Amino acid sequence: MNYTKNVELLEPIDLSEHLDKVELYLGQVCQIAGISKMQLDYWTNKAQIPTKGKKQRIYDIDALETVMLIKQAKDKGLNLGAAIDAARRFRASGAKVLG
Repeated sequence: MNYTKNVELLEPIDLSEHLDKVELYLGQVCQIAGISKMQLDYWTNKAQIPTKGKKQRIYDIDALETVMLIKQAKDKGLNLGAAIDAARRFRASGAKVLG
């Protein structure tokens, strides 16, 4: 078989076009954001971050972005309420997280 010809058929894939389909479990969000499961549970309730799933919470990319914005604000010294507000304002402004 000639694998070189097959490779030439392929084109680069822009994964950013598919991020809206990604669903992450609680543990995965914690690992990505660098927070504990207890923190994520609390923030999800306090910030009313939408999740899917019945037995286990499932987060989409928008929810992950919100969690990471809250974490960033907390790391910069804001209390949780102010961090949630900052994350909401950032998202409402239409600003995009780089990626």
